[in-house]
Amino acid sequence: MDAVADDLRRTVAHAAEAMLLLSDEQAARRPAPGKWSPKEIVGHLIDSASNNHARFVRAQGQDDLVFPGYDQEAWVRVQRYQEVPWPLLVALWRDFNLLLAHVIEATPEDERLQPRHPHSLHRVAWVPVPEDAPATLDYLMRDYVGHLRHHLRQILSIAL
Repeated sequence: MDAVADDLRRTVAHAAEAMLLLSDEQAARRPAPGKWSPKEIVGHLIDSASNNHARFVRAQGQDDLVFPGYDQEAWVRVQRYQEVPWPLLVALWRDFNLLLAHVIEATPEDERLQPRHPHSLHRVAWVPVPEDAPATLDYLMRDYVGHLRHHLRQILSIAL
């Protein structure tokens, strides 16, 4: 079994269970003006899963790790996650991440560990890689899980 994929599966299972204890009203509550609600954070995590799914798959057919970014604030605003029922958001987030765990696990180790340059991880990774340093797909996959955990901690701190 793959450690990153297993870690993602465990994280998602525990978080989904905890998130489903929130009511729709609690999930829509913003902690402060201009801050995202748990619904919007999960929406952002769905967008992140979508973008990273494409990155993880595309990386296996190219020699570099150059990917476009996206306007996170605009994506959350345009999709109006505040209006989506909480259980639907949590289910979509959970299932999309279970698919990502499968993709991570199915990625050959040599693809994951191959140092690549150029890359755009100085712009698209949660914890950036210097532009002049090589990067790996494995780093991007682990970075994705770290980013997800960061936002899960935000959701739990808002809800409590």
